[in-house]
Amino acid sequence: MKIKKIILATCLGLMASVAHAETSQEKGLRIAKEADARDNGFKDLTADMKMILKNRAGKTSTRNIRIKTLEVNGDGDKSMSLFDSPADVKGTTMLTYTHGLKADDQWLYLPALRRVKRINSRNKSGPFMGSEFAFEDLGSQEVEKYTYNFLREEPCGSGWTCNVVERKPAYQYSGYSRQVVWSDTKEHRLVKVDFYDRKNAKLKTLVSSGYKQYIGHYWRPATMNMQNHLTGKSTTLTWSNYKFRNGLTSRDFNKNSLQRR
Repeated sequence: MKIKKIILATCLGLMASVAHAETSQEKGLRIAKEADARDNGFKDLTADMKMILKNRAGKTSTRNIRIKTLEVNGDGDKSMSLFDSPADVKGTTMLTYTHGLKADDQWLYLPALRRVKRINSRNKSGPFMGSEFAFEDLGSQEVEKYTYNFLREEPCGSGWTCNVVERKPAYQYSGYSRQVVWSDTKEHRLVKVDFYDRKNAKLKTLVSSGYKQYIGHYWRPATMNMQNHLTGKSTTLTWSNYKFRNGLTSRDFNKNSLQRR
């Protein structure tokens, strides 16, 4: 009788374990939430960014940009990109208010026209300032923007092990059918993203590297390279002078003052 009870208890325990086993969708969502939580609390940051555009023939052009980002509780982050050079784009400024499933708000100030242009939510799959980054790539990646599916765990360089998660846009007008994301299992640093177009062909690959930790918590890359597999073009972003908690407020991200930046 005692043996039967032990067997029964073991079977019930196994059944309970199976009943509560995490699905691949639940695991993918959990990983996304953990990565989001890991980056909470930075408040704001500024950084300098160099954008290097390379065409199929290997010819390059460089743009220097200042970046400001404000963390927003209960909504997506606000960010501003201010172009300092070369002369043909100097003074151009882009402002982004990121949201979840609601369309992001984006404005672009073009000094040649001396006006602020609102970016239509249907046009965010287009290239940003001639780069291989789309407008939708530049906003914060809110968890609710996607549905998730954990694919596997595998080595991903630098001695890291990565979670590989497929995510599909849950919002309208995305230029992508899906993305496959590699992030390290320890710190949730984004290592690589494969972007698939609406026909499910691999369109672009983003690789981030040279991570450093700031104020003892937040990881940021030194380099981000976006390769377009269809055109042969690429855009490399090199980051420097990351500074956190500068005391920025919503007033520093006001669309009405873009042309005075």
